[in-house]
Amino acid sequence: MKVETFTAGKWQQRFEYKSFEPVPINVQWQWEDARINAQLERATLALGELNAFSLIVPDVDQFIRMHIVKEAQASSRIEGTQTQLDEALMPEDQIAPEKRDDWVEVQNYVQALNEAVTALRDLPLSNRLLKNTHYTLMQGVRGREKRPGEFRISQNWIGGSSLSDAVFIPPHQDGVPELMSDLESFWHNREITVPHLIRVAISHYQFETIHPFLDGNGRIGRLLIPLYLISHGLLAKPSLYISDFFERNRASYYDALMAVRVQNDMRHWLLFFLSGIEKTANFARGVFREILLLRDEIQATTLKMGRRAELANKLLHILYANPVQTAQSIETELNVVSATANALIRQFVENGILVEVTGQRRGRVYSFDRYFRVFLQEPK
Repeated sequence: MKVETFTAGKWQQRFEYKSFEPVPINVQWQWEDARINAQLERATLALGELNAFSLIVPDVDQFIRMHIVKEAQASSRIEGTQTQLDEALMPEDQIAPEKRDDWVEVQNYVQALNEAVTALRDLPLSNRLLKNTHYTLMQGVRGREKRPGEFRISQNWIGGSSLSDAVFIPPHQDGVPELMSDLESFWHNREITVPHLIRVAISHYQFETIHPFLDGNGRIGRLLIPLYLISHGLLAKPSLYISDFFERNRASYYDALMAVRVQNDMRHWLLFFLSGIEKTANFARGVFREILLLRDEIQATTLKMGRRAELANKLLHILYANPVQTAQSIETELNVVSATANALIRQFVENGILVEVTGQRRGRVYSFDRYFRVFLQEPK
């Protein structure tokens, strides 16, 4: 299949609407545009450097949770949830009742990604794994009644309120199993020589075009990206939060996907996607650098805390995994009495490590503010 002459599919007349029926993608892909080669090289280099960083950072897993939460929050925001990053890190009882549905969606995303990454240790990337991931994602949230964990057996649509005014109508439900089987084969086909970043770019486009579930397709399609990279050894950890790039460039993201379907412009999508990989990987690598510098500085401070130094170090490990804590959560995590937890918190506040963010006398919430703000930075 040549990128420049690619025909994405055809519109098929149904009873009262036309559905878009994409062509299979499990073929050899080629292109003439040198810009794709140049961008592929830059993206591959950036991703490799990020992966190397995640392999050499000591105790990297304590930082990875923040990367996952960032990915979950950004991907969910694309679908309209309003949960902020600090809220995503708070316990449910600290979330306003009107925001809890959105909060649960983000928590489900975190759980779904963690479960899928764990499953990849024993299973290859597959439709079965995506179905299991979708099941977790949809538990107790909007769309939970729409066949969680199962491909659709009815027609869905994107945009609009019905099939009559939809922005885009994916393929008819009867073709979903065959199209998803072709997509799965593409992930593992060793008889074709297609670079992995090109495969995952095309795979994301194809998944979103098939829209195989009744709900949650956007989030699962974006989850597919780190899962593919991990399953094929391009990433050891889910340290790439590509959804942040998509969320910051939301209109361009949707336009690039739609341009493939309407104008057969796969070239533009590949360049957009590869640019996103490059920029996100470079930014994430910079985040790791800042974390390590901050960690060295903070550890120098906690070493001066005398008899509390060992306990302070344990608290730091907790804060790196979740920089937003309450006195009760710290007490529980450290398995200490309330007086000990509060004394340690006071010392962290005095040393500028923790900041109380509620201004309340009770139910106080503390933030490891300098660490938290590393993840709030915007890529330049």
